[in-house]
Amino acid sequence: MRKFFVLIFALFFYAQAFAIEEYSSPDEVVLQPDTIHIELEKMGIENAPEHTEIQNKETLRKKLEDIYNLEVTDINTNNYLLTDILTKHFDDNKVIESIHPFAGYNGNILFNFNDADSYKTNYDFNAVNAGFDGKFRDGASDYKVLFSISPLSSRNMIRSAFSDVYVGTNKIENHRLQVGYQRPGNGIESKTSAYQLPFANRSQIARNFGTVRKIGARVIGNYDLVEYDIGGYSSDTYMRSFFPGAEFDGWVNIKPLGKTKGKYGILKLGSGIQVGKRDSDYTVNGAYASYEYKKFMANFEWANANGYNGASGHVSNNHASGFYATLGYKVTPKLQILARYDEFDPNKNIKHNNKREYSAGINYFIKGPGLKLILNYVFCQNDSAKDSHRIILGTQILL
Repeated sequence: MRKFFVLIFALFFYAQAFAIEEYSSPDEVVLQPDTIHIELEKMGIENAPEHTEIQNKETLRKKLEDIYNLEVTDINTNNYLLTDILTKHFDDNKVIESIHPFAGYNGNILFNFNDADSYKTNYDFNAVNAGFDGKFRDGASDYKVLFSISPLSSRNMIRSAFSDVYVGTNKIENHRLQVGYQRPGNGIESKTSAYQLPFANRSQIARNFGTVRKIGARVIGNYDLVEYDIGGYSSDTYMRSFFPGAEFDGWVNIKPLGKTKGKYGILKLGSGIQVGKRDSDYTVNGAYASYEYKKFMANFEWANANGYNGASGHVSNNHASGFYATLGYKVTPKLQILARYDEFDPNKNIKHNNKREYSAGINYFIKGPGLKLILNYVFCQNDSAKDSHRIILGTQILL
């Protein structure tokens, strides 16, 4: 299965790389780039166009072969498959040192069974993005521009067009300063990239309290025993209005095992707060715990809101709360199984209206997060509505 998917993906690019061999006779010796370079130097020819073309084709072929043979064990970092091919480096006199165009896709087919007589299916685009990032000449600063091309009816084209537009610098040791249009750090899964989610959909607290973009500045610190994300933002979401109010987001994680170099696993215990004003005041508190050891992972996140300014695009005055707990295990380097319990109370002043989701999932990493297959089953138990069952088949590719 792996070879089939990767072969289809690479077929177009390989066609150009092999074109040079189509014109070689069976008995002809095809010189490698280094050999050609030596022979040309003997004849007093340097930087011949033909030599450059051959070398470029050989280089492209080698890079595509590297992608085909790529084995990715790190699933916690987005690996774009065409990074080596698409990245462009500039001359020393340019302000920008490099630029890397990229694209990402994550979508799924949803089968929803509400009861014995009700069934529907639809295709969801979790994330369809294209953009570019790169580094500045100073070697410590970078930039990113990410466009969202997912079809959404809730926001117009301008509000949906940009996902990330920011610059950042790592000049201060153990710190990163990031300024621009970005995801605030209010909650762990809320700020996680769509391409790094364990399940096809975010948790209920992330879907309601966060997963938005706002304009602001933040400081991200990372030491052996502690990490933090502190920032100030406009309370506007998705460019709906100009600075309707201010927002503060702060999150701190303690890493008790940080000095052990992963020998006993990675343990994080954290908490944070979001405070802001838009149409009215809002406050969201949260807590988090996670543990990773070899093939095993577990995490827990809780959040409580006295009003919130989330993905719906307006401030809700509801007092709401929720939490989720996730377990995961890598059966093989490519196959991960997951289980999750997720509960949400959308209004604590109303009784018997909780929503619970019981999820089981399988992720198959053909090339890490760069090429991934997703299968989820979700049982939705609702106190004030009919229960439902969902089967989700998803795919993800990062180019």
